[in-house]
Order: sequence, then C-alpha cells, then structure tokens
Amino acid sequence: MTPDEIEVAMFAAFNDCDAASCPLTDTQKQILLQVVEQIQGNSTSGISNIANPLDELTPEELETFLQFVKDEEQRNRTWKVQLLNDWLLEKDSGTVQFIRQRYGLQWLNRVESYHFDKYSYFEDALKLRVGDRIEVSNALWEWVQENGPCKREWFACMVIKVEEISDVYDGLRLRDDSSTNCVVRFFNGAEYEIQGMYEWNRYNWRWPQKGKE
Repeated sequence: MTPDEIEVAMFAAFNDCDAASCPLTDTQKQILLQVVEQIQGNSTSGISNIANPLDELTPEELETFLQFVKDEEQRNRTWKVQLLNDWLLEKDSGTVQFIRQRYGLQWLNRVESYHFDKYSYFEDALKLRVGDRIEVSNALWEWVQENGPCKREWFACMVIKVEEISDVYDGLRLRDDSSTNCVVRFFNGAEYEIQGMYEWNRYNWRWPQKGKE
C-alpha cells in the first residue's frame, strides 16, 4: 500500500470505530496519523534521520531511557511497541513519560536498533527475534583482512531461528556454557547458522545501517 492508501484506510478505520460505538480520542487519532506522516517522509528524510536521536537526550534522560529499553527486552517485550501502546491508550509511561512530553512521536520513530550500538555499555540489551533483519559479515565464512585482498563485506539477511543453548553437564561439573545460536536466511534463499551471536560472534553482525555507507 502507498502512504496515501494507508491514510485513507486509517480514516475508514476511524469511521468504523465510531460506527461500533468505540470511537478513538483526538489524541489517539493524531498519534496514528503522525505514524502515517512518518512513513510518507521516509523516502525524503534529511539529516535529522541520519543523526543519532539518542544524542538529543540529556545524560540523565539517556540513562533512564536505556534502562527502560533493557528492562522491556528482558521481559521479552518490544520497547517501542510498549511506548506506542501507552500513548494510544493514554497511559502514563512512568519513568520514560518524558519521551512523550518532551520529544514526541517523531523522535520515537527516528530511533532504530543500530543507534544503540554507539553505547557500548548497553550490553546488547536489544535481543534478536525471529523476523529481525540484520547484516552479517563475510568474516563468518572466509578469512578477511582490513588491508588485504579479501576485505570485510556486509550482507543483509533475516533471522529465522533463535536458539538459547543452556548450561551443559560435562560428567563432572556444571559448566557455564550458555550461548545463543541463530539461523539466518539471505535474500537468495540460502540459510546459515551462526553460533555465539552475543558471546563470540558479536563483531560479525550488526543492525541494518540506515543512512550509512
């Protein structure tokens, strides 16, 4: 669907809600329409979408926001969906209510997964899920050198399986060998299993680098 078709469909949905005696509030309609405006602006977005929106937060706000994201991910909940649900339902978002009050939906929609990579102390709080799009390095299957003939390249793919490998018993004692393995599918249909996504292969994958390279 084109952005215009989406907008028409949303107005039709508003009318359906009215007809079903459960109308949306003006605030809820505004939030949903702003999402459409964001979609319409994606193809012509300027430098504001390239800059890291997390840099616009104060140090105290950034610390609070990152902790919120980390807590939501540990509960296996998508942080952005939780915030949008709060706003649509007009619920208070607690410690991160300031995001809605000071920065708004436009700022929220600019935040992408790769923006968190800048903050190394964030400790990979964003967990991989089936359906996520990532980029993987050719260093996973061939020898690469920064200044050699075979240089690091990045290939887009989709996560189709995430498997948590728990502690194992080696016959004598319990060893802490927990790790995360993933199977990814490239757009040519080929599949590849990557072991230790967070533990020893973190350097070989990244979130899609929009607006870069």
